[in-house]
Amino acid sequence: MARRRRYTPKSLASGVAVALLALLFARLGLDEVVPGAFEAAAPRGPSLSRLFEERASGVMVEGSGRVEAVLSDDRKGSQHQRFLLETESGFTILVSHNIDLAPRVAGIAPGDTVAFRGQYEWNEKGGVVHWTHRDPGGRRPGGWLEHEGRTHR
Repeated sequence: MARRRRYTPKSLASGVAVALLALLFARLGLDEVVPGAFEAAAPRGPSLSRLFEERASGVMVEGSGRVEAVLSDDRKGSQHQRFLLETESGFTILVSHNIDLAPRVAGIAPGDTVAFRGQYEWNEKGGVVHWTHRDPGGRRPGGWLEHEGRTHR
């Protein structure tokens, strides 16, 4: 008969310490790097042009660019503020920012510079960057938009 392993005070304390650290990291917002996603969440991330060529989706990216056009809000389901952004490399993407979960980027206009972190999804027109806000459930990496010195999460 196999001997059942018992928790010792030392192993129990070690497990409690790990759980407390995980809880602390989550409360401080340091839980954005999840196993297997480190490369995807790294600053700047892969180039959008490479992701487009590879038809990649679900990859966290960072970058910045100039607003080409401000579009009407998407009001189907969760509301999203939308605008077209020409990135530093000359690549154009649609940014879809969930304004049910994060503040609207006020006063955004063509010609403005916007920095972003979000999830890239491929489409034939160049792709969409969404998830530009924190995950309210704390289960996945969050994103942000920065415009005129203000960060919108």
